[in-house]
Amino acid sequence: MLGLKRLGLLAALVVAGLAPAAAAQAAQPSTQDSQYLQALHQVNLAEIESGNLAQQKGQNQQVKDLGAQFVTDHTQLDQTVQDTAQQLNVKLPGAPTADQQKVINKLKKLSGAEFDKAWVTAELAGHVQAIQATQTEISQGTEQSVVQLAQNALPVLQAHYDALVALAQTLGVPVPQTSASGTPSPGATTTTPAPGGSSEAPAPGGTFESPTPENTETPAPSVS
Repeated sequence: MLGLKRLGLLAALVVAGLAPAAAAQAAQPSTQDSQYLQALHQVNLAEIESGNLAQQKGQNQQVKDLGAQFVTDHTQLDQTVQDTAQQLNVKLPGAPTADQQKVINKLKKLSGAEFDKAWVTAELAGHVQAIQATQTEISQGTEQSVVQLAQNALPVLQAHYDALVALAQTLGVPVPQTSASGTPSPGATTTTPAPGGSSEAPAPGGTFESPTPENTETPAPSVS
């Protein structure tokens, strides 16, 4: 019996010794997983800044309130992103993408009702892209912790999108159409015009792009 106990203890020690190595081996996310974490982090950074702008410059109280909610939700979501990235040794970019920052800079120049409509327009486009990217991660991701993060993020992003659709209808802002695999757009019309009136309107969450190690921007695997 003593020998069996010692054998059992030895087996336990061996398993314990292998656990860190197994964990290290598992902590090798695919390109899809890494790009999703990086892109979602940039979306969160952009949404937090955009939400703060909505509270400062928005004229409509619903815009202000939704902006505050976005700051809260994306701050919480980004904490999970950072924790997961740290566990998987994924380096996160330090700022939004160039496109996201460009949209934010445009919003900073607007005020009143013009800001409200431009903000909703940008947010709609950004959330559609974020939802699509998240759906892609859920279906194509291989690292369980990242897939689980995406599964938890999806209802938050969808709730934001639904609130934006309702607000867009109140403000008379067109709701962008989405692809068959994308997010349904209640009452959707033609593609949303950009804040400056052009046909482009990347949201603060804008073109869901993932940075390469050199910090250049590489489109993440199409999602949605």
